[in-house]
Amino acid sequence: MDEAIRTERLTKYYGGRKVVDHLNLRITRGTVYGLLGRNGAGKSTTLKMLTGMVRPDYGHIELLGEGIETLAPSTRARIAYLAEGHPLSTGMTIRQALTFTCSFYPNADRQLVEQILDHFALPPKAKIGRLSKGQRAQVSLALALAPDPELLILDDPTLGLDTNVRRDFLESMIQIIQRRGRTILFSSHVLGDVERVADRVGVMIDGVLRVDCPAEHFKASVRKVIVEFGGEPPTMPACPGLLSDWRVGTRRELVFVGYGPRQRAAVEALSPRRVEIVELNLEDAFIEYTRGPRRSLPIFSQYQGELQGGQADEGIGVEGAA
Repeated sequence: MDEAIRTERLTKYYGGRKVVDHLNLRITRGTVYGLLGRNGAGKSTTLKMLTGMVRPDYGHIELLGEGIETLAPSTRARIAYLAEGHPLSTGMTIRQALTFTCSFYPNADRQLVEQILDHFALPPKAKIGRLSKGQRAQVSLALALAPDPELLILDDPTLGLDTNVRRDFLESMIQIIQRRGRTILFSSHVLGDVERVADRVGVMIDGVLRVDCPAEHFKASVRKVIVEFGGEPPTMPACPGLLSDWRVGTRRELVFVGYGPRQRAAVEALSPRRVEIVELNLEDAFIEYTRGPRRSLPIFSQYQGELQGGQADEGIGVEGAA
């Protein structure tokens, strides 16, 4: 596959703590990839290593087919980074910021940037310091696209934006970049945003990439099973793929990765009065997956059907299931 991003055993320590742990990340060109994780999971550190802002302690990074240590200036110009919080020079006008940014890129597509500013109804003479958070995010996106990058890396780009501005920002970002077949890697705490735009998701837990698969397959593989007994619920025995087991009154709420015949038989062996299988959206699947027992979390392998050209038996390969 033609990969825009490739890492090998990427590792970073802070004060003796391993914040990114042997990360092997593969992102195919033209993909919109959502990198997810709770606070402290290692997402921002990963993005900063990819952009050269932080040096890894171990491992290798390739961007657009070149090692990051020897990345040619012409290749760097094909990569854009949008930092969390959209830091901009508040004393400049939008036009001044555009002129300043384009001065670094001889082949900058100034016409494209002006079209984006017009799309967002941003007046070029407006002072950046007087713009709202949403408007600064829009200016940041426009400036990041000045060199017409092939790869765009965004660190929580919609953080702090209201719902309407956030949706408009994301939809515009996808329309502008994907129509040219560009690759987008972005982290976000807003799972609804990720579900709307991401082709593929990765989930980091304690620095480890636990999930790397199409977004739809992740949602399809995490299931909540509500088991009603009408009285004292029996103990659920250990079962492959069981993430969590919560007692709520006379029922047990179970969460599985890969709920299939073996898991179904284990539930039915408890002689329940009623069994309800609940399909989850991306946000619920993420929450249920990341708050399960850490020691027994299964690791989602690369989607086998996609990599091998076939169809996996249960949609996603799972390793190390409890």
